[in-house]
Parts: sequence; C-alpha cells; structure tokens
Amino acid sequence: MANSTLSKAKAGKKDEFYTQFYDIEAEMEAYLDYNPDVFRGKTVLLPCDDPEWSNFTKYFAQNFEELGLKKLISTSYAPDSKTYKGGTQLSLFETQSPKFDKDKTRTHGKIFVLTEDTTGDGVIDLDDLQWDYLEGDGDFRSDEVKKLRDEADIIITNPPFSLFREFFTWITEVNKEYVVIANKNCVTYKEVFSHIMNNKMWIGYHPMGQDMLFDVPQDFAKSLLESDKKGSKYRVINSVVKARSSSCWFTNIDHGHRHNPLPLMSMADNIKYSKHKDLKGIGYKSYDNFEAIEVTYTDAIPNDYNGIMGVPISFLDKYCPEQFEIVGITKTWFGMANKTYPKQIQVSKTGKKTVVTKLNDGPVMKQTKPVEGKVYYIVDGSYYTQGYARILIRKKQ
Repeated sequence: MANSTLSKAKAGKKDEFYTQFYDIEAEMEAYLDYNPDVFRGKTVLLPCDDPEWSNFTKYFAQNFEELGLKKLISTSYAPDSKTYKGGTQLSLFETQSPKFDKDKTRTHGKIFVLTEDTTGDGVIDLDDLQWDYLEGDGDFRSDEVKKLRDEADIIITNPPFSLFREFFTWITEVNKEYVVIANKNCVTYKEVFSHIMNNKMWIGYHPMGQDMLFDVPQDFAKSLLESDKKGSKYRVINSVVKARSSSCWFTNIDHGHRHNPLPLMSMADNIKYSKHKDLKGIGYKSYDNFEAIEVTYTDAIPNDYNGIMGVPISFLDKYCPEQFEIVGITKTWFGMANKTYPKQIQVSKTGKKTVVTKLNDGPVMKQTKPVEGKVYYIVDGSYYTQGYARILIRKKQ
C-alpha cells in the first residue's frame, strides 16, 4: 500500500509539469511558418491548464489578433481533485474578482474565455480574458469539458502524463486538430502507433533527441535537488530548478520540417565510410525474429535498400512521408514477428541466470557465443541478444 501511494504521488507530481513559454512559441512558429493561417478563424481549446499561470494561455491570449483567432478557451482542474495536492497558489486575478468563492476555488475548475476587446483599449489580449467557475471540477472526461472540446477546432495542451492514454482517446475520438505533449515512449502504445503508422499523427517540430524542461512546484523542485543528480532529472537555469523530461510534441497539424528528406548514403558507402565503428567495415545485421535489418543510427539508413529496416524511435522526428513508409513496430502486440521463442534463460551482466519469456517482445539478434558485459539469452543452446523497440520502415518506391 505504501509503495502504491508513493507511486501515485510521484505520478501526480509529474502531472504538474508546466511548459515553458519559449517551447510553446517555438513549436507554434513552426506551424505558422508552414501555414500562416493555421489558427485564423479557429477556436482554440487549452484543457488541463492553469489559465492564471499557464504559458499556453499567455501565448495565445497575447497573440490573439496576430494569429487571427476566433475564440480562446482555457480550463483548469480543481485542486481538490488532483492526485498531487501541493503547489496550489491563488492569483490576484481570482481573489480580487467579485466572482471569487473560497470554497469553489478548491472544488471547481475554472474556465477562461477570450473573444473580444472588453477593456476598450483597442487590443484583444490577456487583459480581456473573462473567467468563471465551471459547474464541475474541470476533468477533461466530464460532459462539461467534452462540450468545449466539441466546440473547438484545435486542442493544444500538456495533458497529465499519468492519463495520457485516456486523453489521447479523448482527442482522437473527434475530428479535431491538436498539438499535445507526451513522453516519447508513447509512440510504442498500440493506440498511438496506429495513428503514426497511418500518417494521421506525427512528431512536432521539437527534436526527439532533445529533452524538454518544465517548471514545477517549489516542493517538487526541492525534492529533485535532494534526491536526484543534476542533469539527469533536472537542470538549474538562472537559479530556477527545471524538471527534465524525455517528452515531445505530437500533432496532426502539418509543418515543413517533416517534408525534408534525409540526406543518406548507399549501403555500400555506409559500410565503407560510416563514422560508426559497429557498422564501418562490418555491415548490417538481420534480426532473428523479423524479416528486417537493424539500422542502429538514423544517419546510417541506406538509401538504396528496398527491404524492411528497423530504426530507432528517434527516427520519427526526421520521418519524411514522401521518402519512407512505416510498416510496423517490433512489439508483440503488432504481430509482425516471424518467430516465437520458448522460455529462455536470461544471463545478466554479472552472470546471474533467470528463466524468462521477455525475448519475444522486441527485435532479437542471434549470437555465435555468450556476450560479455551485456545481458543475453540462451534458448536451446543458442545465444541471443535483444535490442530496443524499433520502428519498421521501407523506402518509398
């Protein structure tokens, strides 16, 4: 029970990661560069937000006219409904308003709407936001927020990490454009990968190889300083602790970066000139359980190979749909493996042996002998190693 409570607390804290203004601005600029009218005449919904403090609300409110928005809607989740109870701070915007209710502020979500110049200064911006308490707690799954979703043209947010599967279903069950932040490993989820494979969703502008930094509540920042090594889970910038997360943007809004073909060499040139020691002069290896070759590095994808290739997940932010097609993923649930292994003996780096069945979930390489310093598996006297999850691609013909 104690471990369960701790896990829920940690998950709740990760749901309180606040996106930096710079990251939002840089991402939206990429869509605007490709289509300057991408937001024009649109209603934008920012659910799972904290409008008074949110950089999402700030960005879209202060750029309302320049973007040509029709309407901006931002909603928050009631503090008492959150798993993580700390870090709540009321704004003067709320407490100095005649609408302020000290009870409702804990139990009800809030809604902020921007449509027109209410101050009479001739500009539509942050000062014109109108707010009220929602009838419920602001949960995105509520009928109240679903109605706002159905009204919107575009949904943009950093949803609770712990609820991403549910949130993804929530946005994809309706025909809306969206830009959302999630952990990179979400691409291996069955419901997510199907959208990527079918070119219904792709990675945003921010590189997958570059972790994102987030603002966090003070007590969480303190716990990071006390328990984690600097650079691993956090960074300190101008004396402010920023949580580090392997996250990226997922979207179905087009941007020019994804239509830039990768400059690649032939298979022969890669083997001859590659900067990678495990490829140069050695060549590409084939999987034992998939009809595909292993391509460990995106820059080593051969441009003249017509078969299937297993590439890192990080390939997706360089994926050009005009250059390659995605045909699968090396996960058991996808069902593309051509071989199933019986129970295996897993040998750890220290030589400890354990009977497992995990070899079936991922790409497998057959080895000629035990592999020193690495985890390997023994099946019927033969030796195998397992690689990371791979996206299976093929050159467009």
